[in-house]
Amino acid sequence: MPAPRKIIIDTDPGQDDAVAILLALASPEDMTVLGITAVAGNVPLELTQKNVRIICELAGRWDMQVFAGCDAPLARALVTAEHVHGKTGLDGPVLPEPVMALQEQHAVDFLIETLRREPEGAVTLCALGPLTNIATAFDSAPDIIGRVKEIVLMGGAYFEVGNITPAAEFNIYVDPEAAEIVFGSGVPLVVLPLDVTHRALTTSERVEAFRAMRTEVGNMVAEWTDFFERYDKMKYGADGAPLHDPCVIAWLIRPELFSGRHINVEIETKGTYTTGMTVADWWGVSERKPNALFIRDVDAEGFFTLLTERIARL
Repeated sequence: MPAPRKIIIDTDPGQDDAVAILLALASPEDMTVLGITAVAGNVPLELTQKNVRIICELAGRWDMQVFAGCDAPLARALVTAEHVHGKTGLDGPVLPEPVMALQEQHAVDFLIETLRREPEGAVTLCALGPLTNIATAFDSAPDIIGRVKEIVLMGGAYFEVGNITPAAEFNIYVDPEAAEIVFGSGVPLVVLPLDVTHRALTTSERVEAFRAMRTEVGNMVAEWTDFFERYDKMKYGADGAPLHDPCVIAWLIRPELFSGRHINVEIETKGTYTTGMTVADWWGVSERKPNALFIRDVDAEGFFTLLTERIARL
């Protein structure tokens, strides 16, 4: 078997971020999590770094290194999503205060130091929130860009259009300048947009499968999903809600569950109505060089089977 892939998770939890982190921590045969970096996004940084530690403790990983990063986008005021995730970002179940320590080092410095220390091409960055930390690291230390194996990110939309504006997905919209840096960096990119996450919806049966584990983690995931679902069910009129961020980790574990195309994706930063849009040249009409594997479809049953099997380990 190949050695586990070395990853760093960059995140702004968020209930779906929490499930993604749990999936990664439950999959040591597939990935070694070198550290988790928090960024402002779904809620402010003070809460995202706290939420990461709550999730790690839930998984029994008090040893995990957690770093706080950027508290605002590169060039804009922070936009948050309490209307989706609640005031804590992890609303739903009652959560304890974390006791594990937050690392003193800034997340950006940790990213730079780790990418310089590890062999070239050894580390995958898993981005579950706005790309501020990664873009800041690339700007501060351009020598690390060529050392990244790839960036697998949840963000963007094309066929599904936007979820925070008519044109833009939330993670990219929050910091489009950061996204522009990352998408223009030349690092191999895998993009899990709304186009694919909206094909992996929770259902009552899928949520009950978590609750039926009769474990603390299973109950937490079910309660988080119950809370998280209410907004998307109302907005989209669907029977369930997309679990966006676990798609990133699932792609690393079981890429055969997903399909997409290697295309050019540009970030709109100056549009009157389209700021934060991921302009995905799905049909190859621009003649711009492909820079991302843009995922369009997923085997939803296979995705939830994987998720349920791995979460049950915790």
